[in-house]
Amino acid sequence: MKVSIIGGGGRVGSNAAFALQCAGLVSEIQIMDANVELAEGEALDLLHGASVLGDQRIYAGDYQRAKDTDLYVITAGLRRKPDESRLDLINRNVSLFKSILEQIQSNGYSKHAQFFIVSNPVDILTQLAAETLDVPNHQVYGLGTMLDTARFRSLIAEEIGLPTSQVKALILGEHGDTMVPVWSSAVAAGLPLKGYPGVSTNFENSIFERTKGSGAEVIRRKGGAGWAVGATIAETIHSVLLDKKQILPVSSVQKGCYGIRDISLSVPTVVGKNGVEDHIEVELWPKEKQGLIRSAGALKETFRKIQ
Repeated sequence: MKVSIIGGGGRVGSNAAFALQCAGLVSEIQIMDANVELAEGEALDLLHGASVLGDQRIYAGDYQRAKDTDLYVITAGLRRKPDESRLDLINRNVSLFKSILEQIQSNGYSKHAQFFIVSNPVDILTQLAAETLDVPNHQVYGLGTMLDTARFRSLIAEEIGLPTSQVKALILGEHGDTMVPVWSSAVAAGLPLKGYPGVSTNFENSIFERTKGSGAEVIRRKGGAGWAVGATIAETIHSVLLDKKQILPVSSVQKGCYGIRDISLSVPTVVGKNGVEDHIEVELWPKEKQGLIRSAGALKETFRKIQ
């Protein structure tokens, strides 16, 4: 599989490339960035570790060289300026994203190519990509609440003193303010988390607030997220590459799951070699389902406002 990372010179893109290189499953990684020298530097740095980590082809490239890409990963994005509104930032990122899609289209791409959107606002941009690109919707998906879910599980495990791998829980909906914690299906070592020693309403509220604030905390402490998001990007790509058919909370165009249509957000999604292979509608607590529907409404309202 050839993966082209657009924005690969940045923290998120380069960390994703490193996570893919460490796993040794992707055969070819192309680093692309508006800052060509930075892309070349990242590719060179990764190449220097190839003899230790694997035999992938790793190089800096461009849109023309990306024509035969199997999976595009778009991580390029802009940061908020002082006193800039959320909608203004969204519109700036939408403009950048549209220019990336235009470059992909003008240089050509395979009809079988998949498009994995990581740039924020990820749900809005995933919907925009699905409406713009001439590929079936199942070949377009976003990181969605994958990172939120990883943070959620890790914070729960840390608080109750279990290995992280023994905690299973989900965040669904928007990757943003209206995300929904799904406590109804959360388990620890196969046991329902509800009623687990130390788990209470206050515990749930505290963990969720920490999860929602995790991105801002990482930005404040080190300038931006990288390693965890790189790991979740790699997990998603490996589910495609190995046809794992994992149920993951990626963002994709909804066609009726939980009554939601015509907007991209995260629901339990089967991810395999074809990309998005199914949406799974399991029973949620009423407040969780209502939260998911509110999340969809908020995203639709934002999508209507983008320029």
